[in-house]
Amino acid sequence: MPDYDYDVLVIGAGPGGYVAAIRAAQLGLKTACVETRETLGGTCLNVGCIPSKALLHGSELFEEAAGGTLAKFGVKTGKVEIDVATLQGEKAAAVKELTGGIEFLFKKNKIDWLKGRAKFRDAHAVDVAGKIHSAKNIIIATGSSVMPLPGVEVDNDKGVIVDSTGALALSGVPKSMVVIGGGVIGLELGSVWRRLGANVTVVEFLDQLLPGMDGDVRKEAAKLFKKQGMELKLSTKVTAASVRGKTATLTLEPAAGGETETLKADCVLVAIGRRPNVDGLGLDAIGLELNQRGQIETDHDFRTKVDGVWAIGDVIPGPMLAHKAEDEGIAVAENIAGQIGIVNHAVIPSVVYTHPEMAGVGLTEEAAKEAGREVKVGKFPMMANSRAKTNRETDGFVKIISDAKSDRVLGVWAIASVAGTMIAQAAQAMEFGALSEDIAYTCHAHPTHSEAIKEAAMAVRGKPIHM
Repeated sequence: MPDYDYDVLVIGAGPGGYVAAIRAAQLGLKTACVETRETLGGTCLNVGCIPSKALLHGSELFEEAAGGTLAKFGVKTGKVEIDVATLQGEKAAAVKELTGGIEFLFKKNKIDWLKGRAKFRDAHAVDVAGKIHSAKNIIIATGSSVMPLPGVEVDNDKGVIVDSTGALALSGVPKSMVVIGGGVIGLELGSVWRRLGANVTVVEFLDQLLPGMDGDVRKEAAKLFKKQGMELKLSTKVTAASVRGKTATLTLEPAAGGETETLKADCVLVAIGRRPNVDGLGLDAIGLELNQRGQIETDHDFRTKVDGVWAIGDVIPGPMLAHKAEDEGIAVAENIAGQIGIVNHAVIPSVVYTHPEMAGVGLTEEAAKEAGREVKVGKFPMMANSRAKTNRETDGFVKIISDAKSDRVLGVWAIASVAGTMIAQAAQAMEFGALSEDIAYTCHAHPTHSEAIKEAAMAVRGKPIHM
């Protein structure tokens, strides 16, 4: 048998990679993880999920104080101002604490952190900063990066046309911001700067926001963002951009073609999606081709077609979500160790952390019908939920889609102030194959937002109590 340096070598220390490394080490495998950043955690912890949530939370607090929500409950404040530098400092502190926590876990689990960029020499060896490291198993977990938009050049240093990384680091509130892309990232970051005082316009090529989410959620989302003051330009594409001084000028035209118009802004956020990080890995050296979407194909156990090489996270098909990558990281390590690691890709929740939050798991109503399923739908408005009513956060609803014959829950979708937390119950119920009846007859604490899930399940059967 060959004498390898490691049992497992993970390329990438994002949510998929670092979790795979920790789980592999827990299972007694000698493990190393290659990472190019100065800190662990990948995009999610450094310039993605975590810093964006810090800004979202801070901007929500500001809006509550400045927008009168606190006054409704008798909390009186004077003139409210935002100190962006302090907000950014709190964001940085959170990032440092969490990335440092992963470094601690690496040391605790005796994982070697190989600093640099990995390039395959063969299926069991990579070059990192000029040194060859061998492993019986190599896991590709390199994540994804911002997708560029032709004709729109991003320069985060100037702060006029930025990507998500640049939008997280703005030193001040722009008077006007154009968000190119009506997906999760654009809407979350657009919400941050809108709450802090920017006039925000969202330009989306499709005729609705949030592709992939349930149709009712997408329609309601547009109403809510308009109500909050965002301008939406749907079915519109950006064909060119120029910068003069501190102002960007965009050229827009209808998605179906037609007359162009121009739009000026102090800041433009390009957020049209992400693409797998596979460049520079040297995949040709091991004969590993990509699919038409630039992804690495794997089998159910996350093996690639090359023996000893595995892949997880954003580089393989499926939603580009940190928690999907984390579950795949655990599963691939367990598979390598000879155990059974499984991820149910039919039950991967997704959340948009705007206010209110929007979340879903399983099939949309549209997808269920396209698959030929006969469905029953139950829907319950947050307006009729006692906790939401008391908190004066009544926007949204819960929607449950079940199979008309078996009553098995196929999908759950929600808009609510805490929808991201509520969706966990739905995901767990679906993992256990729950019927809508099971949820309807499960006692829920009162008063809680989650009672809306119970009532939506009751609505599937036509008998909600509070509607």
